[in-house]
Amino acid sequence: MEEFNKIRSLLLVDDEENILSSLTRLLRREGYTIFRATSGQEGIEVLKEHTIGVIVSDQRMPEMTGVEFLSKVKVTHPDTIRIVLSGYTDLKSITDAINQGAVYKFLTKPWDDELLKKNIVEAFERYEMKLENKYLNDELKAAYASLEQVNKALNKNVEIKTDEAALNKRVLNVAQEVLENMPAGILGIGSDGVVAVTNKLSEKWIGNGSGPVIGSMAKNSLPNAIFDLYTKFLESNEEQSETISISDSLNLEVRCSKLGKSSSSDGSVLVLTKTL
Repeated sequence: MEEFNKIRSLLLVDDEENILSSLTRLLRREGYTIFRATSGQEGIEVLKEHTIGVIVSDQRMPEMTGVEFLSKVKVTHPDTIRIVLSGYTDLKSITDAINQGAVYKFLTKPWDDELLKKNIVEAFERYEMKLENKYLNDELKAAYASLEQVNKALNKNVEIKTDEAALNKRVLNVAQEVLENMPAGILGIGSDGVVAVTNKLSEKWIGNGSGPVIGSMAKNSLPNAIFDLYTKFLESNEEQSETISISDSLNLEVRCSKLGKSSSSDGSVLVLTKTL
């Protein structure tokens, strides 16, 4: 997988130059590319010219408060992680902004150096996870498109009787390779509850080490939370999607859909994608 740009660009916004200088001295050694602005409007101009991962903004600034500035940034640059520095006197407006999703974290002035650095590191990790998930979603869409082309090729050639068996085998091999290289876990479950199709990621993420998932009963091999979602899907007969925690380091978005919309297949497909 091609790596996305991991240069960590940080924007500091404060109307007091001495505060900007203090923050720059503190954070320069962390390896960030640092941009500075003395107002919300100047910060907006910086964002027009540069890709910024994390913003740390003062709250009390003339003309445009930090919350007002970050609320605008949420609309124009939704992936950027936004942190506000302020005193407790502004807690109500900042709490409202956090609840509305405009602000990721609220840190007080005067700040604790180590706590500030820790929160900025976490903010960049969150930003990079967003980018990676976007990239994986794009890869998944491309893989689905490739698989659709394979299916179209199969349907187009099924009437060609000569070499039909060889053609089907080649197409199935391509389809299997596409399936194995999808940036998502795929599970196909028959109407009898047996796991009929898996790929490497699904085996890796939900396998319990007692044997392959394929060929086993879903109720015996799926983690309880995923099986509960699958059962809910079967009962409602409507597509279901939910983020499920598999372990402390692995959260999966699980989407259950019905097979048979464009084929004679009878069963269900579960798509697992890694998320925050």
